[in-house]
Amino acid sequence: MGPVVARRMFGGAGLFLDGVMFALVSDRVLYFKVDASSVADFEALGLPAFQYPRAGKMINLSYYQAPEQCLDDSDALVDWANRAYAAARRAAAGAGRRTKRPAGGV
Repeated sequence: MGPVVARRMFGGAGLFLDGVMFALVSDRVLYFKVDASSVADFEALGLPAFQYPRAGKMINLSYYQAPEQCLDDSDALVDWANRAYAAARRAAAGAGRRTKRPAGGV
């Protein structure tokens, strides 16, 4: 894992590696990016998704609370962070493949 940069967002901070956001910190809680290949690991541990209120509803983002072991074990922290970074890179690659509609709505 290389140098991580923190940027303010969501009332907390987004954590970026190579320009890709893979984690966020909100209310002193660390959340990692998940995707279809990793979300089950977080759900199996009973970890909650990051949520925020908008227009009277709670919005879930694809970030889940980091496992407790990450706070005490630097090797575990790096492992989970690498998995989150991989999920974030897959999401970024998928976003780049989406096609835009031509102008005029055709």
